[in-house]
Amino acid sequence: MTDRPVTDRPAADKSVRAPSRWAAPPRPSWEEQPSRAGLAGKGIALGFACLAIVFPLWIVLVTSLSSRKTIDEAGGLVMIPKEIDFIAYRELLSGGQVTRAAIISVLITVVGTAFSMTVSVLCAYGLSRSGSLAHRWILMTLLATMFFSAGLIPTYLLVQSLGLTDTYLALILPSAISVFNILVLRGFFMGISQELIDSARIDGAGDFRILWQIVMPLSRAVLAVITLFYAVGYWSAWFNASLYLNDQDMMPLQNVMIQLVQKQEAPVGMGQAIKTGQLSALAVQMAVMVMALLPVAVLSPFVQKHFKKGMLTGAVKG
Repeated sequence: MTDRPVTDRPAADKSVRAPSRWAAPPRPSWEEQPSRAGLAGKGIALGFACLAIVFPLWIVLVTSLSSRKTIDEAGGLVMIPKEIDFIAYRELLSGGQVTRAAIISVLITVVGTAFSMTVSVLCAYGLSRSGSLAHRWILMTLLATMFFSAGLIPTYLLVQSLGLTDTYLALILPSAISVFNILVLRGFFMGISQELIDSARIDGAGDFRILWQIVMPLSRAVLAVITLFYAVGYWSAWFNASLYLNDQDMMPLQNVMIQLVQKQEAPVGMGQAIKTGQLSALAVQMAVMVMALLPVAVLSPFVQKHFKKGMLTGAVKG
C-alpha cells in the first residue's frame, strides 16, 4: 500500500468561474451597488440624450430622401418616410455648384490635414527632446499663443499683405497649427522609452529615421486622433472662406450649405427641376447637410477606439 502525498491546498471550488471578458469591471469597495431605480434612471436619461441627438439627424436624412409630394403633405420637414426618392442627391452629384464645393472641401481637407500633421509632428518631436535647440523658449512661445491672440483685424491684414486673399492657402495657413494638438503629441512622444531612442542612435540612426521608424509606429493611437481633429476642423471650417474668399466658385461645401439655408433656395442649375415639381428646395438643403455630415460620421467610429489611449496617455505623460 502506497502512501499518498498530503498537501495543505484546499480543493478547488468548481462553482467559481473565471470572469467573462464581457463582464462589468469590479466596482471599488467604497462605491455602493447601484439600485434598480438608479440603473433605470440612468437608462432613461441616456435614452433621452440619444434621442435628442439622433432625432434631428433622422429628420434631416428622411427629408432629403423624400419626394416633393411627401414634403408638401408634411408641410415641411418629414419625420415618417413614405416614398424614398434620391432625386436630390442625383441632382447635387450631377455637377454644378455643390459638386464643385464638395471637391474643394475634400482637397482642402486632405492637403491641410497632411500639412498640419507634418508640422505638428516635427514640432512636437523637437520639443519632446530635452537637448534640442531652444526647445524651452519655443515651448513657452507656443503656450503664450494659447492665451493671447493678435485679433481678427491684424490677422486679416497679415493674410492680405501676404497676397493670400482669394487663394486656397488662406483656408489652410491661418489655422494650420493647433498648440493643443502639439502638446498632446509632445506628451505622448515623451512617454516613449529613452533607452530605445538611444539604442537607435548607437546603431547610427538620425533624428528623422528615429521619428519615422520608431516614434511614429509607437504613436499610432495619438496620431489617428490628432489626424481626425485636424480633418474635422478643415472639413467643418467656413469662417476663413467667408472672410478671405470673394469668388463664389471657390467656396467650400460648408459655405454653400450656409448660403442655401439662409437664402432658402436651391443651387444654380436646379431651378428647372423645382419649377416642374420634380424636386423640392427643402430636400436639396437637407441633402447638402447630409453630404456635409457624412464624412465625419463615417470616419469617427474607426478612430473611436484610439481616443482613450491617444488622448489620456498624451495628457497624463505630458
